[in-house]
Amino acid sequence: MRIVHIGHETDFSGWRDHARALLGAGIRPEDVVWRVCTEEADLFDVMTRDTGTAPKAKITVPRAFLTDAQMAVCHRDPARFDLLYRLLWRSQDMPGLLANSVDEDVHTLHKLTKAIRRDRHKMHAFVRFREVKGEAEETFVAWFEPEHRITELAAPFFMRRFSNMRWSILTPDCCAHWDRETLTYSEGTTAAQAPDGDELEDLWRGYFRSIFNPARLKVKAMTSEMPKKYWKNLPEADLIEPLIASARALETQMVSAAPTPVKREASYEFSDPCATPADALDTLRREAAGCTLCDHACHATQTVFGEGPADTPLMIVGEQPGDTEDITGRPFTGPAGAVFDEALAGAGLSRDALYLTNAVKHFRFIPKGKTRLHRTPGTAHIDHCRRWLKAERSWIKPRLTLAMGATAIRALHGKTLSVTGAREGFSCFDGGLAFAGLHPAAVLRQTVPEERERAYHTLVSDLARVRQRLEAKENTPA
Repeated sequence: MRIVHIGHETDFSGWRDHARALLGAGIRPEDVVWRVCTEEADLFDVMTRDTGTAPKAKITVPRAFLTDAQMAVCHRDPARFDLLYRLLWRSQDMPGLLANSVDEDVHTLHKLTKAIRRDRHKMHAFVRFREVKGEAEETFVAWFEPEHRITELAAPFFMRRFSNMRWSILTPDCCAHWDRETLTYSEGTTAAQAPDGDELEDLWRGYFRSIFNPARLKVKAMTSEMPKKYWKNLPEADLIEPLIASARALETQMVSAAPTPVKREASYEFSDPCATPADALDTLRREAAGCTLCDHACHATQTVFGEGPADTPLMIVGEQPGDTEDITGRPFTGPAGAVFDEALAGAGLSRDALYLTNAVKHFRFIPKGKTRLHRTPGTAHIDHCRRWLKAERSWIKPRLTLAMGATAIRALHGKTLSVTGAREGFSCFDGGLAFAGLHPAAVLRQTVPEERERAYHTLVSDLARVRQRLEAKENTPA
């Protein structure tokens, strides 16, 4: 029987050196007893650390195992070193062992590493620094009681996050110290060495109280993410239970309070009941120019409203304006608009005879240097802008509609449909008949010439199919 002494509780390098020597000497796992040195070794203990013992064969192990082993040694399970050596021994004859999650040893290793990751996450979340009074330099100290010996695993996170701050994290097992240049460790200590509080904690408690929403309180979920064992070290801990206890009364008070006034909604009623569709569309265009119902409306250059004759039988709906359209104020005038015009000619349609609009009237984008990158509209944006689309359709009354792309389909139908599935037709929110087609921008997104050519022909085919439907009068008049 070999008794092996490890330098300290988280001595991964010591375990690794011993394990290599034992494996090289052919010592089986059941013949090894692993002990952590808390005092000098017994007289009869046999040390196995023998750098002169060469392995009988090359030792191979997946890199992921070393990462997991480094985490597992931080666990408080006293059998962790036995487990790791047993896995190392077995993996030499079973190369795929560590990928077998149903193996009992592998399953146990995964349980240990999962517990360590969770404990490290909790330490990152619940450490609270307090300023130490009387220090020559501003210094902060935190007291924390992790479930496992994870201080050395967790400390680099605080070093990166609070790099300009002098701090110490005290725990019962190990203490971490950062002086703005070097991260060092010392032996564990007690909570008595940590400060009781500082001036900022009242501000923090005030903030915590202000963001508490009793209507969204889920105690079980909260205690799962913030277990009660951590509460005693949190400055807001004295507020948690009273807030939970008063949640029902606060919720009732919120419900009975006066409702928040709704946002302004666009009005489609006109003082002149005899207004022509053209005049009505001009009025709508002026109203839409001041629309701020979407959260991205204030970032766009202007509202890009629809254009075209009010008596056209065909309406074409795109997604949203692009960078060029946002500047010009007209739909389908950018690079995708050039492809669209070419496809219209190929399908035998004239732009002047169509009403062109978009499901969303403002350009949604992400700034990147001097460039504005297109960003797909969200469901809320589509729903907000549908009121303008409804108004346009109520005056134009198209016999047929072509929805180019998924956003246009969502705006017209009210639900998400695939372009392929909607090509044969679907009903609009007002009962009108619509067909789906490829958006011109999809042609531009193709980088392979053959794929771009195929997408372009699909676009032309979609436009031609709608023209043929109109000519054959296969649709039902609105």
